[in-house]
Amino acid sequence: MTQRFAVIGIDHRHVYELTQYLIDAGLECAGWWNVTTNPHVLEGFRRRFPHLPEVAERERLMDDQGIGLVVTAAIPSERAALAIEAMRRGKDVLADKPGITTRADLAAVQAAVAETRRKFTVAFGDRWASPASARARELVQAGAIGRLVSTTGMSPHRMNRQTRPDWFWDARTNGSILVDIGCHQIDSFLHLTGREEAEIVHAAIRSVAPERTPVADFQDWGEMILRNDVCTATMQMHWFTPDGLADWGDGRAFIWGTEGFIELRKNLDLLGRDGGQHLFLTNNAKTEYIACAGQKVGTFRAFAADLRDRTETAMTQSHCFAVCRLALEAEERALAG
Repeated sequence: MTQRFAVIGIDHRHVYELTQYLIDAGLECAGWWNVTTNPHVLEGFRRRFPHLPEVAERERLMDDQGIGLVVTAAIPSERAALAIEAMRRGKDVLADKPGITTRADLAAVQAAVAETRRKFTVAFGDRWASPASARARELVQAGAIGRLVSTTGMSPHRMNRQTRPDWFWDARTNGSILVDIGCHQIDSFLHLTGREEAEIVHAAIRSVAPERTPVADFQDWGEMILRNDVCTATMQMHWFTPDGLADWGDGRAFIWGTEGFIELRKNLDLLGRDGGQHLFLTNNAKTEYIACAGQKVGTFRAFAADLRDRTETAMTQSHCFAVCRLALEAEERALAG
């Protein structure tokens, strides 16, 4: 029997990718709720998925017992409550990042998972949808760069001020920059090291250029240093991608080992090769370029199998909660100064 899902919460354009990846993984979209705070996303969803059933009554989707999964890219601060409601009505949940924005929400979602035995999963797209990240982990596990020493991740984003809804500018509704964007890098670090614990060595949030935003305290810069018993991770995220760049951000990652290093250029290769998902491997034997674009990642297909078989191959529940917890801990440390 084909697994069916509903989309409830189309406030962020990441909902396009979540919907398409699930369809590509063999799931059927039973319908989507057409209420949003962002008319640009509504227009884009209709244009991309003209044949999917559009539903004006949210309860129709929540009440449908043939729907086993709710997908949401709602306002970040509202995702936890929606997820809890869905789980208590017998559905698993796949949330856009950040799935959790407060400690209270984390505790409430954890309690709901324990109570209902349903799945709460956050799709950390920077890894879930990145063939270069998947290939890098394979190389590390194969010993291509020796023993891990450190990782460095950079996540620049374009602000696109004119298309952002009001909730985007408020950390209370969007989550802090460390929670919103930093969770990607925390997920990648834990996944690469095979751990669910890390010490937060440093965390900082800044409002560098308030003149560029409609609010004076918008967090446009964030940074973290984490470490565990495997290696140390330095993470940087900001909203300063210039308009002249051909993509929304020049996302990069550097993975250093005792015998070599890997560089990932996930979005583009500046004035170099076309497209994204570029990997460069250097070790004692060679320097090699590996084109990863178009290679299958498999995470969403693994997730679809997990829904069916009640397994945890795409991501464990404990890993998901660990990422959310560490992002909130980093935010607390940064705000405490």
